Amino acid sequence: MIIKSLNIAQPQTVRWRLKTLQTGIYKTPSKKPLLLGLEDVVGDAVIDRKYHGGVDKACYAYSSEAYLYWDQMYPDFDFSFGFFGENLTIENFSESNVRIGDQYKIGSCLVEVSQPREPCFKLGIKFGSQKIVKAFVNSDFPGAYFRVLQPGIVSLDDSMELIHSYIDEPTVLDTFKMIYGFENQVPKLELALNSTKLAKDAMKKIKKQYTKLIS
Repeated sequence: MIIKSLNIAQPQTVRWRLKTLQTGIYKTPSKKPLLLGLEDVVGDAVIDRKYHGGVDKACYAYSSEAYLYWDQMYPDFDFSFGFFGENLTIENFSESNVRIGDQYKIGSCLVEVSQPREPCFKLGIKFGSQKIVKAFVNSDFPGAYFRVLQPGIVSLDDSMELIHSYIDEPTVLDTFKMIYGFENQVPKLELALNSTKLAKDAMKKIKKQYTKLIS
């Protein structure tokens, strides 16, 4: 896996349901290396820290291959790296192979996969239609949030070296589908509920789906 783009944003003001709000989703490629901190990417706009930033969402990563999927789905839209709000656009990043808890060395950083991304209405604002949110939920490309275990510098074309993988943890894609109720295999849900690496917020949502399934 190779870092293909480094993306950050400055705060932008948008309109939503007659209200004015700020967002950091308008990320664009940076020519400079990024400093990954324990709770965010230094210099990147993190507006609502209830849902963004923090230990479990310090850095967001997305697959460069996923852009081919979106280009085919919406051929008239100009997608570019950073569109989905990711800090790191990564070549050969596969949510169906990457597991919760997987640890990677990137540049001078050590990161750990914590949970998949759940899209919000701000992605719809950026796209110009809330249809993209449903399409994202129905896709196989949620991307993943990283914990930053060792802060440091990430540069363009850095490789991601897998340091440790937990075979008893669910994949990012399975976790994503569990959160939204698309995965109804009890053993998979129980695997996630026994996770020691999955972020608490994602765990709560999966527990809710599990309770509905077995009740």
